[in-house]
Amino acid sequence: MKQPLNVIKIGGAVIEDPEKQRAFLDGFVALKGPKILVHGGGRIATEIGERLGMEAKMVEGRRVTDDATVDLVTMVYGGLVNKQMTAKLQSLGVNAIGLTGADGSIIRSVKRPITNGVDYGWVGDPVEVNADFLSKMIEAGGVPVIAPLTHDGAGHILNTNADTIAGTIALAMVDFFEVNLALTFELDGVLADVNDPESLINPFKESFFIEMKESGAIHSGMIPKLENSFKALHSGVKGVRICKYDQINSNHGSLLQI
Repeated sequence: MKQPLNVIKIGGAVIEDPEKQRAFLDGFVALKGPKILVHGGGRIATEIGERLGMEAKMVEGRRVTDDATVDLVTMVYGGLVNKQMTAKLQSLGVNAIGLTGADGSIIRSVKRPITNGVDYGWVGDPVEVNADFLSKMIEAGGVPVIAPLTHDGAGHILNTNADTIAGTIALAMVDFFEVNLALTFELDGVLADVNDPESLINPFKESFFIEMKESGAIHSGMIPKLENSFKALHSGVKGVRICKYDQINSNHGSLLQI
């Protein structure tokens, strides 16, 4: 019988708030058994970019990444955010190992082609995960903390959506573990009305997602989050949950169903 593995994703809105970040980290530390943390940091990158006179351009929750922007996100995601998270987890007794997709060739991607007239620039779509490398790292007692950056095998760093990375890693690890994926952020889960916490949808079925996407009720960053979640379920991940940052040790949130 395979050992359970938790793959947890945390977004930048929580990371940039010290109290929320600490509540999340306390919950992550309390998770028993093997685990992997995938973090975002887009809002932090946007804020630092604005200080440098760089305006973020987003399409359906994904950042268009030109030459200057890929340098920015490499510094922010792979440096500032990743190493701060790693250091804080170490202070809480977790043997965290800060990584990008280029380290150990954990995630190799292809540069996204022009899609619907949009040139996303240095944005990557994952094609290969070094799951064996990650598995051995976990078996050695390490806890991978992975920034939303991948590489193309030709020397280029690619900006890659953190939800995509979390889902891709989760399904790649199915050969080694019984995998559960949790995507956490500042809301209670998938809400019918983003302004009404009481409108939580649980369970959240794939048919609901298709209807809400077509109607525009779900948009922007929630689209890649949910697309990758359902892909993971279809590919053998045991369970996927979207929940609030401080609920990873509970059954709260939206449990996805296909």
